[in-house]
Amino acid sequence: MKKGFVAIAVVVIVLVGFVVFIQNVNLNRIGAEQYYVQINQDGKKIEDKSDSGQKYVSYEYTLEGFDSNGKEKSLTFTASKELRQDAYLRVYVKGNDVSSYQEVQATELPEQAKQKLVGAGK
Repeated sequence: MKKGFVAIAVVVIVLVGFVVFIQNVNLNRIGAEQYYVQINQDGKKIEDKSDSGQKYVSYEYTLEGFDSNGKEKSLTFTASKELRQDAYLRVYVKGNDVSSYQEVQATELPEQAKQKLVGAGK
C-alpha cells in the first residue's frame, strides 16, 4: 500500500513539473543562436485572411542583427503588432529562420553587439 502511494506521488510530481516546464519555457528558443537588433524602421504591413475568412495583420521587419561577438547577419521576421521604435530585441535564430524574439534593455546587450548597434544607428 505504501509503495502505491509513493508511486502515485512520483507520477504527480513528474506531471506537475512537466506542466510548469511547458508553461515557462519557449521551445522555439532552445538550441537557437541569439542576435540583437534595434527597431529603427517601420514594419511592412501585411494583411491576410485565414482559411475561415478571418482577417489578420502582421508586420515584417528586415534588420541587421549582431551576435555577442559582433558578427552581422540580416534577419527577417514578422510580429503581430508594430514594434516600438528604438527598442532592442534579442532574436532567436535557428538556421536562417527567426524562431522567436524578446525585447531587452540596452544594459542587457553584449558589448560587441551594443557597439555595432550604436554605430549602425548613427
